[in-house]
Amino acid sequence: MFRRIIELKPIVERKSVFLFGPRQTGKSYYLRKTFPDAQYYDLLKTDLFFRLSSSPHLLREELLVKRDNKLVIIDEVQKLPVLLDEVHALIEEHDFRFILTGSSARKLKYGSSNLLGGRALTKRLFPLVTPEIPQYNLERILNFGSLPSIYNSPFPLDDLEGYIGTYLKEEIHAEGLVRKLGHFSKFLNIAAFCNAEMLNFAGIGSDVGLPGKTISEYFRVLEDTLIGSLLQAYTKTTKRKAISTAKFYFFDVGVSNILAGRSNITPKTELFGKAFEHFIFLELKAWVHYRGVRKALTYWRSKSGYEVDFLLGDDIAIEVKGTERVTDKHLKGLKALSEDISLKRKIVVSLDPKKRLNGDIEVFPYHDFLDALWGDDFL
Repeated sequence: MFRRIIELKPIVERKSVFLFGPRQTGKSYYLRKTFPDAQYYDLLKTDLFFRLSSSPHLLREELLVKRDNKLVIIDEVQKLPVLLDEVHALIEEHDFRFILTGSSARKLKYGSSNLLGGRALTKRLFPLVTPEIPQYNLERILNFGSLPSIYNSPFPLDDLEGYIGTYLKEEIHAEGLVRKLGHFSKFLNIAAFCNAEMLNFAGIGSDVGLPGKTISEYFRVLEDTLIGSLLQAYTKTTKRKAISTAKFYFFDVGVSNILAGRSNITPKTELFGKAFEHFIFLELKAWVHYRGVRKALTYWRSKSGYEVDFLLGDDIAIEVKGTERVTDKHLKGLKALSEDISLKRKIVVSLDPKKRLNGDIEVFPYHDFLDALWGDDFL
C-alpha cells in the first residue's frame, strides 16, 4: 500500500546499483515488485549462501546460461563480499546489470572488498517518509516510527521489541561487528538517551563502563549498519564561536523510543518535542538523499548557548518546536545565526494551525512544511 519515492528503473537501465538500508525498510519487497523478471539471489537463504561461499564462480556459470536476462538482484551482498569479483567480471565482460542490496556497508567498506570501481551507483532506502504514507498519523510515527512492517502493525510495540532483539543486538553480534553482546546492548540503551544530543564519548563510556575509544567505535558500527547517522555541526560563524561536536540520530523514531524505554508520547510534553525534532530530521535526511541535494545538512550551536536545529547549506535555517504557538522566545537561535551569516530563509516548524510570518521568519505548520519540502520548494 506504500508507494515508495525511490525510483531505480531509470538508473538500472544504464548502470548497476548498490541499494543499502536497514532491515525491514522494504528493500526486498520493493525490488521484487519493481523488477519481477530479474534473476534473484537471496543470501539470507542458508543453502544458497553455503553453495556460493564455497564456490563463488557458480554465480557466473549460472548467470551465463540466461544471457537474455541480464538484470540480477543479489540480496544482502555484504554476507558474501567475494561475490563482487564475479559481479565485476559479469558487468565488464558480459554487460550484466546488478542491484546489490545490503543492510550494512561495514564489511564492504573495511573488508578490502571489490566495490566495482564506480561501476555501480550507491542508493539508500529509508523507513517510510510522509509522502509515502496515505493520511499519515503524526502521533503514531512519533511513538512507533515508520518501518513499513511496523507502521500498520496491530502490535507495534511487540514488533519493535522483536526487531531490536533479533537484529540490532543478536545479528550485529553474529556478524562479528561487536565482540561482547552485553556491552553493546547496554551501549544501545544509553545511546538512545543521547539521541539528538551532542556526543560525548568519554561521558557515555563512563556510564557504560567502557573506554571512550570503544564507544566511538560502537557509534561507527551504528553508522556503518545504517542504524543511525551523525549530524555534523555548522562552524562557519565568526561573531559567535560555534561548537564543533556532532549529534547522533537513530534511523527510526520508534526504534529509539523502544531502546530508551519511552512510550505514550503525547503533545505538550518534553518527550514529544524531542521525538518531533527527530521526526523532522529523518524527513530532511531522506529528502536530501532521494533528491540528490548537494547541500550539507548540519546544525548550529554557539558556545554562548544559541542553537538552530538544522541548516541546509549556508542559507536555509530550520528550527523545530513542538508547540501550538510559536512566540518570540522560540526565535532567538534563528535571529542570532542571521546576525552572523546571510540566510535566504528562516523557518520554524511547529504545531501552529496556520502558516504565518513573524518578521522575516516563516512559521510553518508541520504538514505544510513537509508538503513544501517534498514539493521541492527548498531546492
